[in-house]
Amino acid sequence: MINVKYYLDKADKSKRCPIHLVIRQKDVQIKVSTGEKVFKKDWDNSNQLVLATEYNFKSINKFLCFLKQEVEKYFETAPHSQHTEKNVKEHILAFVASRNENSDVKIVCEPTNGYEGKSKTTFVDLFAGAGGFSEGFLQAEHGNRLYEFLLGSDINENCELTHLARYNYQLGLPAEFLRQDITENDFLDNLLKKLKSQQVDVVCGGPPCQSFSLAGKRKKFDKKDDLFAHYLKVIRALRPKYFVMENVKGILTKEGGKIREMILQEIKSIVDLKEFHQLVFFIEQLRKLEKVNTFILDCYNLRLQFETATEKNLEKLRETYILNIENKFRVLTPKIVDYKTSKTDINISTIRHGFNLLKRSDELAYVRKKVIAEKSHSDLDNDYFAEKFDEFLTSIESSSIIERVNQSFKNLKPAESFRKEISEIILALEIYDFSFEECIQGLNPYVEIANMEKEFAEILSHIRLYNIDQPFVALASNYGVPQNRERVLFVGCRKDQKMIKDIPPTVSEKEKVTVFEALYDLDFVGNDDEKFNYENIDLKARYNGSTKKMEALIKKRNIDGKPDENKGLTYAEWSKKGRLNGRFSNAKNPFYVRNFEELGNTLTHIVAPLHNHKTSKQNDVVIKRLDVIRTTGNYDLAKVELKKIGLNSEKRNYNVLRPDSQSPTVMTIADDYIHFSNPRALTVREMARLQSFDDSFVFQGKRSTGGNKRKFEVPQFTLVGNAVPPLLARAVALEILKNIK
Repeated sequence: MINVKYYLDKADKSKRCPIHLVIRQKDVQIKVSTGEKVFKKDWDNSNQLVLATEYNFKSINKFLCFLKQEVEKYFETAPHSQHTEKNVKEHILAFVASRNENSDVKIVCEPTNGYEGKSKTTFVDLFAGAGGFSEGFLQAEHGNRLYEFLLGSDINENCELTHLARYNYQLGLPAEFLRQDITENDFLDNLLKKLKSQQVDVVCGGPPCQSFSLAGKRKKFDKKDDLFAHYLKVIRALRPKYFVMENVKGILTKEGGKIREMILQEIKSIVDLKEFHQLVFFIEQLRKLEKVNTFILDCYNLRLQFETATEKNLEKLRETYILNIENKFRVLTPKIVDYKTSKTDINISTIRHGFNLLKRSDELAYVRKKVIAEKSHSDLDNDYFAEKFDEFLTSIESSSIIERVNQSFKNLKPAESFRKEISEIILALEIYDFSFEECIQGLNPYVEIANMEKEFAEILSHIRLYNIDQPFVALASNYGVPQNRERVLFVGCRKDQKMIKDIPPTVSEKEKVTVFEALYDLDFVGNDDEKFNYENIDLKARYNGSTKKMEALIKKRNIDGKPDENKGLTYAEWSKKGRLNGRFSNAKNPFYVRNFEELGNTLTHIVAPLHNHKTSKQNDVVIKRLDVIRTTGNYDLAKVELKKIGLNSEKRNYNVLRPDSQSPTVMTIADDYIHFSNPRALTVREMARLQSFDDSFVFQGKRSTGGNKRKFEVPQFTLVGNAVPPLLARAVALEILKNIK
């Protein structure tokens, strides 16, 4: 049994007394300085605490408590042979030194040594989450080029806390963070203020994708579905050379592929305002040649002007557009119905009121946003409310309003002689709802009649600001990530940049990183345990009889996962060393904080080599259940045995990790996974390893949450599970660096 206490040494010239830690075990006594000093009057020896009369009492007491726990844990878990004075002192002083290093430096600056001549490509990370894209982009270098991080943005405070801790406090970057909902009216204004007129070369981001996921039930009118449009609104404003949108595979098949096509159309609809006058002039030329359909060409001309209008002018343009159609209907009405019918018929009223609704598109958009937000807030799904809410939301969509107007015209059964005028009204309304790309497709027949296809194609090549190929599926394990995570990537390329159609894999199927490579060196944590330092793993003792087989899984590799026996490091070594190429040599040591208050006071930072390596407390029943599933290797196969011994569970799924393969997609709930060698769930650090985050990247704030809090909180497990794997992001960033002009 050991006894760990603190005592005050002799006072220095300033009359402050150094706090020493003393360890007694039988006849052994070890004394170590903590690096902290207090006045004697501020020390409570009986309670072993610094009194509140000392300004930094909270931070000092927190550190002393942490240090004592670590010493007691060391004597509990380390082999008795390591309980030497030298080993114990080294263990304690490592924590003291790391803390002092971080406290001595306020905000470090990126070193210029070796980087002063580098060309910097700027980037912004939207829907940043933990910072998977940001981390990967900062790792990427090509020739004389590297990335400069300007700004990250997300809606959640723990995302901001993790961002500030990593990029501002630890790496010393001046990167800004904007915590705001991208759908709010002043988001773009606030974004531009924080960017301070800096040119943005690349924008990356993955709008939340739960409603698109194949893994879960899809929700109609999920507020997250609108975030793509707001992402593209930022692209229109910033005009980056490249942008990357990331999502789950389900986006490709949602609504029978209509969502994918809509996204591609919207990207192709981003126009170069400087060149847009060419299209306006071209349509005017078409109109002079066209003798019959002048009204429709006027509609196309007015609709296309929406693309260049400001928010304020857009509302006026839309109203003008509908008024033109309304005037045409006003002239037509006495021809198709008598006066009494025009005043009382429900179909005529529907048509007129439909025009009124279309003129108020901004107001309807506001109502739609609020109703969707309320639907989400009240969790309306799989109940009798959801359908009625969805019916209302559908009814106020412009396409539904236009369809109602169309049906009302049909109900009136007008004479054949008026069908052409009615068709023009309906087509004009449809054009009102067209995207830019649909307008272009609609103009094609008129262009062909005028034999002006070449001129039209030339103008479009000048007007379309972005080119894009089809979205492609990127498998994370192809880029050195020990995880079979599929992500869909849309890469938009500005017209003056080279098209990027895919991201070449960095490893072959046989070269992929395995789960064992990623996690074996972290396998020293028990049930309800937390570790802040690395420990040696004896593979011979752990895998007696299969040591050679397990050792064969460990390969030396380059950063991107490519095997390299000469200059490479193992995946675990890269994780400990970090993949930032020595660029941030003055960075602070990894640290953890619970909140913004602690972040602002460096003395309260928990500084240690290893963070986020804590296991859940599981009772004997759960441990036995997990062991049966782990031994069987498959949850479905294990269910029979579990039922037989009374350990069956209602849990939908467990994934048993295979050491010689890659993990399935890392989700936000650690209990979904069972470690390959122990009956337990994974720690945050182990999940981060499977995502390819460096160990120096610390996930801040709460470790986990549950129940309704999951709607609003983004704890560590969620930060990890929702992130883009940094090595996948690195491959994307590298491909852009190779092609950017």
